[in-house]
Amino acid sequence: MKESEIVSLVSRKLAPYILLFGLYLISYGHLSPGGGFQGGVVLASGIILLYLSRGIASTGKVFPQEKLVVAEIWMFFLLILMGSGGLITGGYFLENFLPLGKAGEVPSAGFIFFLNIIIGLKVGAGITLISFYLLR
Repeated sequence: MKESEIVSLVSRKLAPYILLFGLYLISYGHLSPGGGFQGGVVLASGIILLYLSRGIASTGKVFPQEKLVVAEIWMFFLLILMGSGGLITGGYFLENFLPLGKAGEVPSAGFIFFLNIIIGLKVGAGITLISFYLLR
């Protein structure tokens, strides 16, 4: 199949906005529709767009598979650590152990903000890796 310069150019220009929108969904998921899973899928779709349009060599320089594997493993351990924080403070697994703020403000949801970031990065790395392996 012949490589298209238009597809390559549009994907290079569009991918940063897709990644930025994924980060927006992750960071404001506790205040609006969205969250860790949805933002992680959007992050992965931006990387997959680059992979499909630019190829594995070009995308591998920016998003190496080894670093994606390490990121997914670290996010899994951080998720278990955040969940255990509730057990350590005398509650149950994934119980909020951070103070709550005022409703509508960004740090208002306790540890849900941090949990969204962890889940978003884990889902983004995982779906990207699954897609890389399937598309090879």
